[in-house]
Amino acid sequence: MLDDLTPDIPRAPREGQKPSTSAAKKDREVKPVVERDTLPDEGRRLSGAMHAWLDGELPEAAVRSGEAPADVEFWRGVSKRMERSRLVRTPEHVEAQIMAALPHHPPQVISPWWRREFVITPVAAVSVGAALMAVAAATTALLLAP
Repeated sequence: MLDDLTPDIPRAPREGQKPSTSAAKKDREVKPVVERDTLPDEGRRLSGAMHAWLDGELPEAAVRSGEAPADVEFWRGVSKRMERSRLVRTPEHVEAQIMAALPHHPPQVISPWWRREFVITPVAAVSVGAALMAVAAATTALLLAP
């Protein structure tokens, strides 16, 4: 790959080379990363008919006879590669190895219950409060009854 993804990192000159100012400037120059494999010519735009064909609104013959037969071939190649990649399946032995590596029991709790986060809903809080008041009233009534 020729694209420089880390232009800020200074580089030492190669063996037998002297560092030059143009090399230092070239090192700082930002180069865009472009996927050259899938993009047609960068300066060209696709026509409306080509977009309609890619969307399935026009037949291929309407676009192939026009100005962009190379674009049609390019996009047909992309479609063929995508169809081939959709048919790729994981071999059975690899899938079996993956499934065998998965744990067969639920994960263990790492922290004890008293250190875990405690979440209570408003309904539960009101219920617990009402229960505590009922227990306190019953205990008071038992202790004060003659």
